[in-house]
Amino acid sequence: MKKRILITGSNGLLGQKLVDLITQQHPETDLIATARGQNRLPYSDGYTFRSMDITDREEVLATIAEVQPDVVIHTAAMTNVDQCEAEKDACWAQNVLAVEYLVEACKASGAFLLHLSTDFIFDGAAGPYDEEAAANPISFYGWSKYAAEKAVIHSGIRWAIARTVLVYGIAHDMSRSNIILWVKKSLEDGKNIKVVTDQWRTPTLAEDLAKGCFLIAEQEAEGIFNISGKDLLTPYEMAIKTADFFSLDKSLITQADSSTFSQPARRPPRTGFILDKPRAVLGYEPHSFEEGIAVLVSQMDRK
Repeated sequence: MKKRILITGSNGLLGQKLVDLITQQHPETDLIATARGQNRLPYSDGYTFRSMDITDREEVLATIAEVQPDVVIHTAAMTNVDQCEAEKDACWAQNVLAVEYLVEACKASGAFLLHLSTDFIFDGAAGPYDEEAAANPISFYGWSKYAAEKAVIHSGIRWAIARTVLVYGIAHDMSRSNIILWVKKSLEDGKNIKVVTDQWRTPTLAEDLAKGCFLIAEQEAEGIFNISGKDLLTPYEMAIKTADFFSLDKSLITQADSSTFSQPARRPPRTGFILDKPRAVLGYEPHSFEEGIAVLVSQMDRK
C-alpha cells in the first residue's frame, strides 16, 4: 500500500527539497504538496499540488479530510525572527493557530503529524542541546514555536517534532540567500564584511533536513528528534570556511560580536544540537559544512 504524505509549505526551501527527495528517490510515495497561493515548483510530475492556507481552519480541515494522508509534514511557518517580533499576531496565526488546526485535522483523519521546530526555543546558555533539554525562548518567534510544540505534544495524536538549526540551501528560484552565498558574493565583489564570533550553531543543509524528515515520516517514528548539521560553528568560522572553499580573500572578513548589530529580536548565543538520537533511531547522518558548500555549488552550476 502506497504511503500518502501531505506537505505544507511546499513553496518554501524545505518544502521544495522534500518534494525533490520524494519524487526522485521515493516515487512509490503518493505525495500531495500544499502551499498558500500558486505552485512555485518548476515541475509538476510525481506529485499533486493543492493550494492550502494553513491559517484558514476550514480549508485545513476540509483538505486533510479529503486527501486522507497517512502522514502530514508541516514545514510552513513564519521564520523571520525580527518580523515575528514586530508582527506578533501574524506570527501567532502562522506558527501556533495553524498547528492547532492541523492537529485537529490529523485527529479527525488519524494522520501522523511531523511538526518542524527550531533551536530558538532555547536561550542559548548551554548548547549544544539534546532532545531532553529544557526550553526557555528569548524571542517571540521562539515562544511561538515552543507553544506549537506544546500543542503537538499534548494533542493526543501520533506525532513527531523535528527541531533544526540555521537551514541553508538553494531554492529553485534562487529567492533565498544564505551565509554561504552572501560571503561568496561579498568577497568576490571585494567588500569588507563583519561576521559574529559569539554565536554558535550547527548549520543544516536543507537536503539533510529533508532526509531527516523523510526518515521520520517513513518510519512514523514518534517523539522529538534533533535534525541539524553536525559541525558546531560560529558565523565567522562559516565565513572563513566559505572563503577557503572558493579560494577568496579572507582578509576582507572582520570579526565582530553580536552587540555591534542592532536587531529587534534577541538571538540565543550558543545553540546547536547533539545528534545521538536521530543517528541511533533513524539512521540519520548529515553532511559536514564543507560538504554542504559543495552540494550548493553543484546546484548553482545547474542554474
